[in-house]
Amino acid sequence: MMNVVKDGLGWVEVICGSMFSGKTEELIRRLRRAQIAKLKVEIFKPAIDNRYSEDHIVSHNEQRIPSIAVTKAQDILDNVGDAQVIGIDEGQFFGMELVDVCNTLADRGLRVIVAGLDQDFRGVPFEPIPQLLAIAESITKTLAICMVCGSPANRTQRLSADEGRVIVGAKEMYEARCRKCHKVPANA
Repeated sequence: MMNVVKDGLGWVEVICGSMFSGKTEELIRRLRRAQIAKLKVEIFKPAIDNRYSEDHIVSHNEQRIPSIAVTKAQDILDNVGDAQVIGIDEGQFFGMELVDVCNTLADRGLRVIVAGLDQDFRGVPFEPIPQLLAIAESITKTLAICMVCGSPANRTQRLSADEGRVIVGAKEMYEARCRKCHKVPANA
């Protein structure tokens, strides 16, 4: 696994999976290791995700690291400064523009680490994560534990009747499910 930016070589790493699978935990772990290596790190999150904090990315188990909240992917390019490593949480909320932003940063020689849902609550690929997987040099797929049967889970079950694709929430609205226990809501 690559972990040090050398001679301007940039790349993209994607951490994907369902909710509650440890994506943000893994992102924070990698970013902290980069900081220990004395690399300059800049971290971004979508402004829409204010579940736990406005200015930190926070895992469901309450690990946290300071971040900059931005409204669109282009704002990341405007705020990287002299960073060598870029962390981006909840990549699915940035839309397809994130692919070009990540490519631009990697082409500049930066290490770009993106965490995000690879499927929505219906089990449908959640753009732009599939497109980022296609261009990434490194991919980590995390699994949760199914809240129904205890099997490895790669899907997110929405518990509310909300109809929109993007509904920000945590354990009050979602739970991890395996392929067998996941049910697509009738209104989806």
